[in-house]
Amino acid sequence: MMVIKLPKFLDTHKRMGLSEETLRNMQDAPKDEFGVKHINLFYSDKEDKLFCLLDAPDKEAVMKHHEKAGVKPDWITEIKTTV
Repeated sequence: MMVIKLPKFLDTHKRMGLSEETLRNMQDAPKDEFGVKHINLFYSDKEDKLFCLLDAPDKEAVMKHHEKAGVKPDWITEIKTTV
């Protein structure tokens, strides 16, 4: 069986008061209607920042994913990982 790997994206935006439990639930959620899946979420309480590592078909899907949640990322970039 062939596994197709989606590109990975990293973005950052305000944490917006999301609890750690909510972040864990987001990470465990299946792909959304845009094909976006959270791989890992990194956050800083001190800086009120959330960093999202995502599987997604393209940058546009990541943008739509955030727009649906009412979030405006500071930036989104496609990345490669060693994992």
